[in-house]
Amino acid sequence: MQQKIYEAYTQYVLEHEKEPTSVYRFCNDIGIEEGDFYKHFASLEHLSGQLFFQFFDNALTLIQKEKGYVSKTPKEKLLSFYFTFFEVLLLNRSYVLFALRGGKNPLDKMATLKSLRNAFKQFATVLIQDGNALKQSKFSQHPEAVFSEGAWIQLVFLLKFWMDDHSPGFEKTDIAIEKSVRTVFDLFDNTPFDSVIDFGKFLWKEKFNTAY
Repeated sequence: MQQKIYEAYTQYVLEHEKEPTSVYRFCNDIGIEEGDFYKHFASLEHLSGQLFFQFFDNALTLIQKEKGYVSKTPKEKLLSFYFTFFEVLLLNRSYVLFALRGGKNPLDKMATLKSLRNAFKQFATVLIQDGNALKQSKFSQHPEAVFSEGAWIQLVFLLKFWMDDHSPGFEKTDIAIEKSVRTVFDLFDNTPFDSVIDFGKFLWKEKFNTAY
């Protein structure tokens, strides 16, 4: 039933180019009882937020099934997640663009991403813990709260980049993922200069091409 509601909700939004006005109207339109809806979701806002969590969960489940995932480095795990996550989003691109570019104000959009943010920061925290465990000195370790928040900012940046990307096969997003992840882990390892300069050049080039 939960999956049916997800599919019906995204179809409703895309066909009507707006969100349902109430749970009652939505349930009536898709032919289910309100009680069935409330078994899974507290409100329409909760439903829209859980959709983005599902995108995250689907991507994480897929990469964790990959052969050798456990033995990958934190950097490799993050790269694998990003590439898979944006493949999942691509299957739902029309809905994602509507949800994050529609008539909502910025606070509403951030509320929609709240469940995704919480789940991703937990994932990032584990990667940071794994990275810290590889460092010989405690003084070279990094605070989990700060770096997990930084990872979330990186994901939001990549999401915005992907939404604006019009390159064939979203190849520029792939480049942005590789360069941004390399930059973050160079910062994590305290060797940032080459990758920061390289990433900065890439962003400048993209901004220049977009502007002109």
